[in-house]
Amino acid sequence: MHGALSGDPLQHERFRREARSVARLSHPHVVTVIDAGEDEGHPYIVFEYVEGETLKHRIRTLREQGRAMPVVEAVAYAIEVGRALSAAHAQRVIHRDVKPQNVMIDTEGRAKVTDFGIARTLDDGGLTATGRVLGTTDYVSPEQALGEDVGEQSDIYSLGICLYEMLASEVPFKAESQVGVAMKHVRERIPDVQRLRPEVSAALAVVIERATAKEPRNRYLTIDEMIADLEQALAIEVARAGEASGEATTVLRALPKEQAAIAPGHLRRPHRFAALVALTTLAGVALALALTTDVGQQRRGPAPARASGPLTQVVPIAAHDYDPYGTGNKSEHPLETGNVLDSDRQTTWATEQYSSGTLAPKPGVGIYVDAAKPIAARRLDIRTPTPGFLARIYGSDAQLFSGAGSDTFASWGQPLASVTVGPLKHIYLNTHGRAYLHYLVWIFRLPPGQNQAEIAAIRLLR
Repeated sequence: MHGALSGDPLQHERFRREARSVARLSHPHVVTVIDAGEDEGHPYIVFEYVEGETLKHRIRTLREQGRAMPVVEAVAYAIEVGRALSAAHAQRVIHRDVKPQNVMIDTEGRAKVTDFGIARTLDDGGLTATGRVLGTTDYVSPEQALGEDVGEQSDIYSLGICLYEMLASEVPFKAESQVGVAMKHVRERIPDVQRLRPEVSAALAVVIERATAKEPRNRYLTIDEMIADLEQALAIEVARAGEASGEATTVLRALPKEQAAIAPGHLRRPHRFAALVALTTLAGVALALALTTDVGQQRRGPAPARASGPLTQVVPIAAHDYDPYGTGNKSEHPLETGNVLDSDRQTTWATEQYSSGTLAPKPGVGIYVDAAKPIAARRLDIRTPTPGFLARIYGSDAQLFSGAGSDTFASWGQPLASVTVGPLKHIYLNTHGRAYLHYLVWIFRLPPGQNQAEIAAIRLLR
């Protein structure tokens, strides 16, 4: 314990509680507490030794080299830090000083969170005085800067700022004093990360925007919600980049099935892909030998038939709004749904306007189209004047479907695709040949900086 604090009984008790709290955490991305005690009245905590560098040092080194951290690597580290915080929050421990300086990158490339020096448990009896600001102001949450009560969402805010810095190579706010920086966290919106890193997807930009909302009610409710969106963003970024390196490869392999399906298979399962390439090569060699030997007839067979023919458009017979989690009439502009089926690109269906810029507390809203009969659609096209929203596509083959306002998702099953929607998006569907009568566009994130999403056209192709 720092000598300047050793004469304060309150700090002694906080230190002991920290030791007990962090000792309960056993997680691969948390620096482990090995022992704790006192030596001649001086409290101490013994941590595992982590050889490597801090995340802050990694960011600074790249900046000095004139480079920025690869997007997929930044997201991977954010996921690992998030998982560490999830373990802490499950034990009702809030870190309260999440920053790159407190994240170690070990020699294997893993992130490990350390220094719970100002952490507190949610039931610690108020050992931290009201009105006292704890934490580093470059990453401090607005409520923390104001000396208000601090909860799990403060860690979420700080992690959002860390992710911004990894991508932008600098913190979002600067001022002549630490108080000035803290007040910017209270009053100013962080800069748009896509202006500094245009290659960042809208899906990832939305995660940062939601995590760093000024009001806690507009942020993620839990760190696990943020992790889920980060996992999806990682898969999207890998799919866009066509490659993954460093720790991103490790994190990618462990993604949940739904998110992992977005990324190319050879990046999710490199060893399996290598084996497949080897087998394919051997098969090619065997085939070549068979064609050039004197065994049997030496003639070239017909070219194999293509697995699928050209796409043909299917004209839906109707479109319906879908707002199962809404209140009141559970509708989203039902009179506009026909606009997605007409040939006029100027007419649109739109969600309601959400002044907060997020759909919360709803998990999403949507619009679905009906085919005349069940079909195995291979592609769904969306045209929108508000690009950047995130959507999943679902299918239902229920003959008697309850329609708009249904309060269950049971009829939809697993998503057929998950995408960031551009001005004209061709979405290839993973139906496995199964025929569906209804196809749902489920919007779960609004476009960055906008309070509604619009769709001008939906087209089905099989």
